[in-house]
Order: sequence, then C-alpha cells, then structure tokens
Amino acid sequence: MSRSLVWFRRDLRLGDHPALAAAAESGPVLAVFVLDPALVSASGRARALALRDALLSLDEDLGHRLCVVQGSPVDEIPRLAEAAGADTVFSSADHGPYGARRDAAVARALAGSGRGFAPVGSPYAVTPGRVLTSNGTPYQVFTPFRRAWYGRGWPAPSVSGRESADWLDPAAVGGASGSTGSTETTEPAGSSKRTDPGAALRETLCSLLGEGKAPLEVGEAAARARWQEFLDEGLEGYAERRDRPDLDATSRLGAQLKFGTIHPRTMLADLAALGPTSGLDTALADSRDTFASELAWREFYADVLHHQPASARENIDARWERFPWADGGSADEAFAAWRDGQTGYPIVDAGMRQLLAEGWMHNRLRMVVASFLTKDLRVHWRRGARHFMDHLVDGDLASNQHGWQWTAGTGTDAAPYFRVFNPVTQGKRFDPEGDYVRRWVPELRDIEGAAVHRLREDGHGEYPAPIIDHAEARREALALYDDVIRGS
Repeated sequence: MSRSLVWFRRDLRLGDHPALAAAAESGPVLAVFVLDPALVSASGRARALALRDALLSLDEDLGHRLCVVQGSPVDEIPRLAEAAGADTVFSSADHGPYGARRDAAVARALAGSGRGFAPVGSPYAVTPGRVLTSNGTPYQVFTPFRRAWYGRGWPAPSVSGRESADWLDPAAVGGASGSTGSTETTEPAGSSKRTDPGAALRETLCSLLGEGKAPLEVGEAAARARWQEFLDEGLEGYAERRDRPDLDATSRLGAQLKFGTIHPRTMLADLAALGPTSGLDTALADSRDTFASELAWREFYADVLHHQPASARENIDARWERFPWADGGSADEAFAAWRDGQTGYPIVDAGMRQLLAEGWMHNRLRMVVASFLTKDLRVHWRRGARHFMDHLVDGDLASNQHGWQWTAGTGTDAAPYFRVFNPVTQGKRFDPEGDYVRRWVPELRDIEGAAVHRLREDGHGEYPAPIIDHAEARREALALYDDVIRGS
C-alpha cells in the first residue's frame, strides 16, 4: 500500500472530490495546502479572510490534520511528497493561465524524483476544453455553448473519500517542519481547559491572511447549509426575483464556488433530483433552468479562458484595441468617483459602496456599474476588473474578466457595443421602491419611493451632482464604437 498526497487548491471540501477519492484508494494520505505568495498577494482582503476561514473549516473536518505551508508550490509540493513518502500527488486540475503553468512545473519537479502528479477532476461540472463544436473548435458565444454543455452532460457526484481516507498527521511526517499545520498548545499549570487543536493554525493564518471577520461564512458545512436553504426557500422565485438587488433573492454561493467548498456538479445533481420539468410547477421549473444557466455562464467563461489565456488581460475582439479609452487626469478623477460611489447616479453609487463595505455586489449591478465605467466614462475595462478583483470575496478571474469584457463590448457577445445600460431606468426597474439605494446611500434616505433614483443636478445635501450626462455620453460612446466597427 503506497502513500499519496492530496494538494488542495480551489476544492476546499471533502465531499464530491474526485482527486481525494482517487488518493484514498491508494493508501494513507497527507492533506496539503500551499499558501502561494503569487496568489495570496492578489487576493484582496475579502478573499484572503474567506480563504482563511475555508482552510480552518477544512482543517476541522480533517480532524486538524491539514498541512499548510507557505512558499512556491514548485518547491513545497515535491518537498512534502518526499517527506511523506508519497508516490503520487493528487489534485483537481487547474485550467487558469497561472495554474496551468504552475502545475506543469510541479509535475516536472515531481518527475525528477520519480513521483507522479495526477490531476483528477476540476472545479467545473464539465472540464474546460471538453465542450467543442462539431468542427472541434471552441465556442465563442454563450447560447450555443450552453446547448452543447447541456448535451454533453456531466458525471454524477464523486463518491466521498471523507470516511475512507486514512489521513496522515502532518506532525508525524518528517521534513514537514515548515508546516503551519495545527499542533497542540500547552495549557497553563492547573488549567482545566481542553487544548484547542486548531489554535496554532488559526494564529498562523490570521497573521498571514488577516484578522477580522470575513464577509460571509465559508466552508463545506456552511456551503451545503446555504445551498439547502436556497433549494427550500429561494429557488422557486429565483427566475422572477434574481435581478432585484433590493431583495435577498440570489443564492450567494459565488464565494463557495470560488473556493470549491461546494462543487457545481453537486448542485446540478440536486436540481435534477427535483424531478422532470413536466412534474414541476412553472415557476420552479423556470427557476431551476435559470439557475443551471447561471452555472453554465461560469463554465463558459472558464472555457474561454482555457482556450484564450491572454484574454485575462487582452481584448478577445482585437478590433477594440483601436478604441479611444479615456486617459490622463480626467479619467483618473472619473474612476475615483466611480470607485468611491460618488458619481451622482444613485444605483451606481449604491452598488459601488456595497462592494467596498461587503466585498460583494449583486450581479445586475455588476453589469450596470461596469457599463457606466466603460460606456459613460470610457475608462478601460481592465481598471474596473482590477478594482473588482481587489474587493470581491467571490472574485474569479475567468468570470470577472470576461464579464467585464462582455459589458465593455470587447468580449464574447455578438454585438454588445449597442448595449449601454441607462443607470436611472435600471434603478427604477430593479429597485422599484428605492430600498436598495437608501440602504447604501444614506444621503438619500429622506427621499421616499422610486423618486430616490431621480438625478439631482445640484446634488442633494452631501450627495454629489451627476458627474456626466448619460444621454450625451451614450451618444458619444456609440459613435466611437461605430467608428471602430466601420474601420474594421
């Protein structure tokens, strides 16, 4: 019986974990997470705190046998595999640009010592790269991708390795002295308190990832509880209510998917278990399809990034390299007003303030504020995407970058340059009573009903006047977009 190592990354759970199930079949397993400075430094405070809590939750589920080390995975994974006497390192596959390069380097380093690297499964229901057209090429537009994605299908949730795995204790693994894993602490003489086996890891992670409360509870148990609550109480009205930021009508599971505390395949299986569409009432059937479609968007963007890794930074549609984005001091001032929620457009400002306060923003408002920055203010989408990644607790490179490109008109949609969101009408339509705006823009709390969305040309007390005229900005943006199209 051989030993193995499970390298956790975006799969911080024990259930429905194919790599873990495969490792458990081979013999004793060392559970490892590497705090990679290249990723931690780019996480932003909200995601760093959520990662901290997800790791602590995983460590508890493992009986405090999670080995956490800090450093380059290219160095640390081979070192720990050798220390544990592991023949193979199992992990979920990573299809992001950085992750793919890192994994290739780790595999080469392991091979140099006669050890194997086995990527099993991925953070997606369908592994990126497997949904192709009849010509064997990747899809460029979402709707046909979704049809093919549904048609291809996905495997059932993996058999859990939670009970079958024989977990190695990091403290007993020679050479793992660099681990920040849990160790027992010494209690004062005469103390009757029980030792907290997770104290050492908690202290270390707080020092590395930050103190304070995370924006939400992250972990496998929390994810499953929230998912079950949504199935029981939120799914039926999802299709009708999901665009309303004034209502708690979304699953709020984006961060759990980001950290892999729940797998989308699990969610799709639970949706299918509701029964055939013919046996469901219309609202529930529509909501189930709509929610599954949102998961498909996540998988589509991961597929696009897999095939076009440069799209994390560059326009998918190269024609937009010629677009005259605003720059200089005026662009910086416009960006600062947008960033701080001081544009004079209530729904935009409410969304931006929620992002800063909670590390989260409703998806409808992500589109609205992205349109305002790129179409009204003509600030490059990369600046907005970077700000989102700095603050979103569910910030995911593929979904974030391609969502911004979709809105800016440089990405996968067929003709998105015609779509310019009117922030006033969007506010009236999706926050009809103004409750969301009043929650996040206290300067306007004395204004009742939908009147809160009306622009105030001279401001309102401490609330600023609009920084730009939307109608005029829209005309200018469309004219510039038309110039790009005619010149292509």
